[in-house]
Amino acid sequence: VARLLQACRDFLDLAETHSRRLQRALQYEREQRTHLEETIEQLAKQHNSLERAWREAPTHASSTPSAPTTSQGSERVNKEDASDEDEDTEYFDAMEDSPAFITVTASESTQHRRSQSNLSGASGCQASDWNQDDHMSPSCNDVSGKELLPRRQRRTYIPDKPNYSLNLWSIMKNCIGKELSKIPMPVNFNEPLSMLQRLTEDLEYHELLDKAARCESSLEQMCLVAAFSVSSYSTTVHRTAKPFNPLLGETYELDRLEEFGYRSLCEQVSHHPPAAAHHVISQRGWTLWQEITIASKFRGKYLSIMPLGAIHLQFHSSGNHYVWRKVTSTVHNIIVGKLWIDQSGDIEIINNRTKETCQLKFSPYSYFSRDVPRKVTGVVADSGGQAHYILSGTWDDKMESAKIIQSSRGGSGSEGKQKTVYQTLSPKLLWKKYPLPENAENMYHFSALALTLNEPEDGVALTDSRLRPDQRLMEEGRWDEANSEKQRLEEKQRAARRRRDAEATDALDEECDYESGRDYEGYQSLWFHQRRDPVTGETNFVYKGGYWESKEREDWSMCPDIF
Repeated sequence: VARLLQACRDFLDLAETHSRRLQRALQYEREQRTHLEETIEQLAKQHNSLERAWREAPTHASSTPSAPTTSQGSERVNKEDASDEDEDTEYFDAMEDSPAFITVTASESTQHRRSQSNLSGASGCQASDWNQDDHMSPSCNDVSGKELLPRRQRRTYIPDKPNYSLNLWSIMKNCIGKELSKIPMPVNFNEPLSMLQRLTEDLEYHELLDKAARCESSLEQMCLVAAFSVSSYSTTVHRTAKPFNPLLGETYELDRLEEFGYRSLCEQVSHHPPAAAHHVISQRGWTLWQEITIASKFRGKYLSIMPLGAIHLQFHSSGNHYVWRKVTSTVHNIIVGKLWIDQSGDIEIINNRTKETCQLKFSPYSYFSRDVPRKVTGVVADSGGQAHYILSGTWDDKMESAKIIQSSRGGSGSEGKQKTVYQTLSPKLLWKKYPLPENAENMYHFSALALTLNEPEDGVALTDSRLRPDQRLMEEGRWDEANSEKQRLEEKQRAARRRRDAEATDALDEECDYESGRDYEGYQSLWFHQRRDPVTGETNFVYKGGYWESKEREDWSMCPDIF
């Protein structure tokens, strides 16, 4: 017994010694973490000061390039001066590639000689149909009877954004590397729209699809589809606030049938990972559908937002079926400085009926580039890979297309790659951004469409985002109440998930389920179901019907209680 007691005492002494050692190590790690956070914040402030000083330097002003000309043959500025820069990916210099082609606009005499034959050849439209004052052939520009119906008067303003101050770094410093959708955030960092409404904003320039549906040439149609894919980013240039994460089962409808001929429906079909399904059908000849999952990571100085999932667009008369995916969005200056957003990456649009393609490149912003900021370039090619159109512009302003009349292999660029020289006709405007409403800077920089998205409307489903109380309180400027309501809704959603998990456990425990071979299905979305896509081979949520019929019957008894 004495030996046993002695052994216990020795073990206790040893455990206490190890415990003290571990406590010291833990305290050291805490101090190191605090020191690291302070260092990062200090470096960010120094970085911001250096950026500001560099922008204000006279040498910078004198070296600013003039407005870009049509010829894009000049090489990028030498980056040897940037060799000592931090290798942080915020600058994206390592991602930048020189254009693989050079565009030269043909002279007027050359255009006059070539335009008739070239525009009637590969493009598929008659030369007599092309008007130099038009952006597309008359078949694309026919707008007969388009805007004859009287429009419903919709709101043009919302209450001004309150001036609440909150330290973003105090919240985000503990979230480095985490999934953004799992971070509890106060409404101070939100805008009074849900992610479903932001997704619906892709339809801001729906008239591009109306015009594309009237095109007889699939290559011209591809140009308009590409412009539409770029236009969806134009609303983001000043919109650095975060939309509300939709609750599971939340929906949003946008019924513009009488005004613009289309109806749109979104539903949050998954919460972790967050995924939304979207379906739009237009009486003007097209259907669009997508399932988007948002993956986001906080990287310390910037936030990366990566939309995952394919966007499908089909034109009814021709059967042309286009598929593309979104690029990465990056929000900069999370720690200190003014927030700003950039879009970067590549988009490949494929017409799965004709196999024609469009390659779009969103150039990342760089301090050391001669290019115009937010630049987008692209090439439209036929199924054989022959280029027919050059696209150029910026994702926050406009896109143009230029018909290629001749191509040749040029000299090598600075990277040693041989470039193709395209001789083109004068560029034609495809898309131009609408100006923002008056006082937009005090209304979250909302566009005219965005101002109407949360406008109260009769007859919508009980799960519609317009009825979400925390979002409505935020729009009205009652942010403290909105934060309390947001916490209540999130806890209600967590309780519902716990109930579903308990039901799943009970179902697995029931012997009859094993005997019958039935599986517990768990949560089932109301208006969308999963189907394998024959084009991409992926399993996606697609619209199964019934929503608009329920709206006509004024029957929403099947809707879950989420608010």
